[in-house]
Amino acid sequence: MAPTKKRNVNPESSGEDRAKRSKLDLDSKIEQILNSKKNANNVFDVIESLQTSKEKDLVSAINACSKLFYTLLERQDLYIGELLKEEEMMSGERSAEEKYSIFMRHRYNSCVQLLLEHLDHDSHLIKESALCALMKFAAGEGNCPLQDLDWSEHYSFPRELIQAVVERLLSQTDDMSLLISRFQDFLEMEDVRYYVVSSVRENVGQVMDKNKGAVAPIYQNNVFTLISNINMPSKETEMTNFLVKQEAKHKDWKAAKLKEHKRAFEKMWLGFLKYKLPGNMYKKILVILHDSILPHMSKPTLMIDFLTAAYDVGGAISLLALNGLFVLIHQHNLDYPDFYKKLYNLLEPSIFHVKYRARFFNLSNLFLSSTHLPVYLVAAFAKRLARLALTAPPAALVMVLPFIYNLIRRHPASRVLIHRPSAIDDLCDDPYLMGEEDPAQCHALESSLWEIQTLQRHYHPDVSKAAMSINKPQTEQETDISELLELTAFKLLEREVMSKQTKAVALEFDPAIELLQGGGGVLGKHFCLE
Repeated sequence: MAPTKKRNVNPESSGEDRAKRSKLDLDSKIEQILNSKKNANNVFDVIESLQTSKEKDLVSAINACSKLFYTLLERQDLYIGELLKEEEMMSGERSAEEKYSIFMRHRYNSCVQLLLEHLDHDSHLIKESALCALMKFAAGEGNCPLQDLDWSEHYSFPRELIQAVVERLLSQTDDMSLLISRFQDFLEMEDVRYYVVSSVRENVGQVMDKNKGAVAPIYQNNVFTLISNINMPSKETEMTNFLVKQEAKHKDWKAAKLKEHKRAFEKMWLGFLKYKLPGNMYKKILVILHDSILPHMSKPTLMIDFLTAAYDVGGAISLLALNGLFVLIHQHNLDYPDFYKKLYNLLEPSIFHVKYRARFFNLSNLFLSSTHLPVYLVAAFAKRLARLALTAPPAALVMVLPFIYNLIRRHPASRVLIHRPSAIDDLCDDPYLMGEEDPAQCHALESSLWEIQTLQRHYHPDVSKAAMSINKPQTEQETDISELLELTAFKLLEREVMSKQTKAVALEFDPAIELLQGGGGVLGKHFCLE
């Protein structure tokens, strides 16, 4: 008997062929179901394919189910109304058409449930496919509602399906940030955004109350990732993109009103912030609070408690809370009695090394720009900054020195700090109290800015030059420090390297005029051109 030849089969190509055959088989069954109701039982095979473990087959199954049930939704072949158990609904005297719609409605619910479970799958491709299919169903349900909703409030929007999707996205065990970033495309739709915001608020309340307010890092990170990606419209005329088109009473729909969006947005954030958060999350929230949250709240003053508590924490969190407090003080007349005292105490040696240094000094410049501030307060800030400047890096000094000069220009009464010659002889008896937390009790007005004179001998030429400018008469024109806020040591070095020398550098030897300078030179002794 001749030996059998082994087939040279590529496992990858065989897998692709199997996936193609599986897809063709699914497409065939879907066509049979849609063409004739006699083939309704084929739907069991289609739904069963959603339980395969192979990624390509599962993606094909999800796409097939999406096509099948979206078409059934468009045809209105699914039962409309409250759905009871299948056995109870099939046992009564119903027509064949009604029994078919009940049967398919139950299969549709099974498909939705499986797709929701696939949002927790390990494969991102499967998660994304399931999410897109569910949102396609949401659009289908919106156009052909399956429930008798409260038309005065929710109209024909599939609120329950969106709630189920949000619940899966806000997982308590898995990081869903990648899938949430894909979901952000749907959040650009006005109605989806409105009902997602409402669903998040309800979900946060249920989960955090169940955990008794304890910190849940994974869950809270998922919530923050989702709600921080919500882009709110600024005008009602911008609200034109809707998943579901409401033909009747569109203007009366809550999802079409900017005022209702702001109210829901506000409740969502307040509900999220009332619970204890992971330490690193406070910084993330404070970074976006002033421009992504406060402007879109109907009552921004409700954030006063959160911001004042953050401002009292100290360190980087206090620095970041300044942005939000500035908005409330400047635009909403917030009265904060100890604001300048706390701002004064934020001036520590570490302020020159933190990530948010530029933001802090920009805001401090705004807060100290008023000419109505008492002179003792301005003198305290100028003196404290001058003392800190003794140990600050050059990149910070180039910015801090003009900052101090601007304070003195705005408040002529504080010029006593630079016009006290006797203070040079009494440096050891400086009355200023660096450790005093109250700027009114630190005796800054009794001192002088001798630190700036010390910096005139700084090793860095830019710093010494900036310090020397205090010897000149101070003009009323302030120095623009906006370009100096982001200055780094690298930029200082680069600026020095790129600068052009205007004067010739003195050399220790005579420049050569010819190749061999006569016979008396060293070259003439050893070399000859003849």
